[in-house]
Amino acid sequence: MSEQAQSDASAVTVTALATQLSHALNRAFPSVVSVEGELTNFKAYPSGHWYFSLTDGESTLSCTMFKGANRTVRLVARDGLKVRLSVEVNFYPPNGRLQLIARSMAEAGLGDQKARLDALRAKLVAEGLTDPARKRPLPQYPQCIGVITSPKGAVIRDICTVLQHRWPLAEIRLYSAAVQGDDAPTSLIEALRRAHAEKQCDVLILGRGGGSQEDLFAFNDEALVRLVASSPIPIVTAVGHETDTGLVDLVSDRRAATPSQAAELVSPDRAERAQYLAAQMTRLAQRAGNQIALAEQRLELLTYRLDDRADRFVTRLSDQLQTLRQRLVSPAQYMALKSRDLFHLASALHASMHRTVEQYRIRLSHAAGALDVLSPLATLGRGYGIVQRIHGAHAHLIGSIEELEANDTVSIRLRDGAFNAEVLSLIKETP
Repeated sequence: MSEQAQSDASAVTVTALATQLSHALNRAFPSVVSVEGELTNFKAYPSGHWYFSLTDGESTLSCTMFKGANRTVRLVARDGLKVRLSVEVNFYPPNGRLQLIARSMAEAGLGDQKARLDALRAKLVAEGLTDPARKRPLPQYPQCIGVITSPKGAVIRDICTVLQHRWPLAEIRLYSAAVQGDDAPTSLIEALRRAHAEKQCDVLILGRGGGSQEDLFAFNDEALVRLVASSPIPIVTAVGHETDTGLVDLVSDRRAATPSQAAELVSPDRAERAQYLAAQMTRLAQRAGNQIALAEQRLELLTYRLDDRADRFVTRLSDQLQTLRQRLVSPAQYMALKSRDLFHLASALHASMHRTVEQYRIRLSHAAGALDVLSPLATLGRGYGIVQRIHGAHAHLIGSIEELEANDTVSIRLRDGAFNAEVLSLIKETP
C-alpha cells in the first residue's frame, strides 16, 4: 500500500481530534489551577458574565467568569489590574477555542498590601496611638452628633432611626464623604476637617456599611488614621461588620460593630433616662417627706423651748419691775436730789474757772515783762536811736559806717519821735 493510502487510512475527523485534545487537557489539568496575570479586553455583558484576557506580557489566554462566580468578587475588575485567578482549563470543541473558566478572582497585590498594613499598624502601636489610656469618654448627653459617611447609603438612615428613637433631643449633622474608591481617603479627611473647623458637634460617628477588604482600604489610610487619632472631638468608628477591624478602629475613642451600634454608643436611651428620672423623683419625694417630718419635730421642740424661755423671761421681768417700783422716789424728792447735785457742780465749775483765769493772768504778766525787756522802745528810752538811710521812697536800717556816704540823708528814730539829717562827714573808728 502506498504512503498516500496509508495516510488516508490513518486520518481522523476534526471532532475526533477535538475530543482527543479535550481529553488530553482534562488529564493534564484535572483540577483548578491558580494563575496570575493582568486583565485586558475586559467586558461585562448584560447577562452578568465577564469576558476578558489574561496576559503576562508574553502570552495571552482568553478567560470567562460567569455571573454566579463573579458575584463573590470584592474588587472592581478593569483593564490593567493584576489579579490572581483560580481557573479551570477548558477546550470547547464546537469552535476549537481554548479558554480559562475563572472560579475566583483577587487582587494579586493583596499580599503586599497586607504587609504594608501590618507595618503601619505596628508603627501606630509603637507611637502609642492605640493605647486605651489616651481614649476619651463619650459625652453622656450630646446636643449635636456628627456623622461622616455617604449620604446615599443605609448607614445614615440606620443611624438617624436609632437616634430618633433613643435621643431625639440631639441635632444630627451629616458630613458627606465618599466611603469607597480611590478618592475616599481624601473625601473622608476633608469631611473630618470640616467637622473640626465648625466646632458644633459633641461627638462624631465615622462609618460605612460592610464590604470586602478592598472596599475598606480607605479607612486604613495613614493620613486619615492620624487625623482620627488627633481629633479634638471624640470619635466612634463603625466600619464594616463585626469581624472587620480597620486601623481607624484602633485609634478611635470607641469602636462599634455596626453603624446602629455606634448610634447606641453615642446616645442615652430616653426610655431608660425616663425610668431613672422617675425613680429619682420617687426617692426625692421620700427624702423630702422625711425632711419635712423631721423639720416638724424640730419646730415642735423649738416651740416648746421658746414657750419655756418666754415664761422664764416674763417671770424675771416681773421681778425686776417689782424691784424697780421699790427703788422709785417721789418727784419732789427727785428734784431735791438733782438740785443738790446741780449746786455742787456749779460750785466746782466756778472754782475751776477762777483758778484758770488766775493762771492766765500770771502768765500774761510774765509775758509782758519779757516783752518790755526785748522792746526797742525801752532801748530808745535809754538814749539810743535807730538810724535809717533814705533812698527815694525806700529806707533801710544802718548798722555800720560802711553803709553811709557823705551827703546821704538819714532818718533818726528816738523814744518820742524822729528827725531827718544830712551826713556831712564820716568818722570811722577802730573796733
